[in-house]
Amino acid sequence: MSEQLSAIRNYSYEKLNADTSGHDFFHSERVAKIALALQEKENAGDAAVIWAASYLHDVIDDKVVTDPHQERQNISDFLASLEWSSDQIAHVLSIIDNLSYSRELEMGKAELTLEGQLVQDADRIDALGAIGIMRTAYYGGHTESPLYLPDVAPKNFKTKAEYRKKSTVINHFYEKLLLLEKTMNTAAGKAEARLRTKFMQTFLTEFYAEWDGKLLTSDENEEKMIK
Repeated sequence: MSEQLSAIRNYSYEKLNADTSGHDFFHSERVAKIALALQEKENAGDAAVIWAASYLHDVIDDKVVTDPHQERQNISDFLASLEWSSDQIAHVLSIIDNLSYSRELEMGKAELTLEGQLVQDADRIDALGAIGIMRTAYYGGHTESPLYLPDVAPKNFKTKAEYRKKSTVINHFYEKLLLLEKTMNTAAGKAEARLRTKFMQTFLTEFYAEWDGKLLTSDENEEKMIK
């Protein structure tokens, strides 16, 4: 690992290590690993830009920081101090400005570079599967959201403001997570998202059975789990 890339990783750690919303440093590190693995499968893209955008994308997230605009400027100044070119810095900032799901609700899908597509796929992949389930529950606790209310149906959000309103943990699967597979940009991202989404669907099947107090060893539930 070069000194520049190590410095970016350390910067991410300093900014995100104390986060308790599921958008912590380890999330960013997983995004970097996933994005670079996707890049290897796609055999294209600037690894340094992917690395920087992955590690820095949540440093400007308003769920995590109080002043996203200042943090954005701080990132620009930081990368400049590493002697990154203005074009490289602009590229990284463009990716992290246009990455989020909430931005997409109001403004539509952004025109991302290949690097941006890989980082966006990686960020969304980390919202799926076993990690995605744990992060969803963790964030629900962070926001003091109910686990599940059978009489409260999932919503179809149209704006960021609606999306940020408190929902239930289980509704979040239907309001966002199970929709992510269709938003993937790359073939490799779609394939990974498909597998992780299937895992979450299996989890939901078991969750509802357990919620209703049913035994998983009953013939009916064993048949459902096999399917």
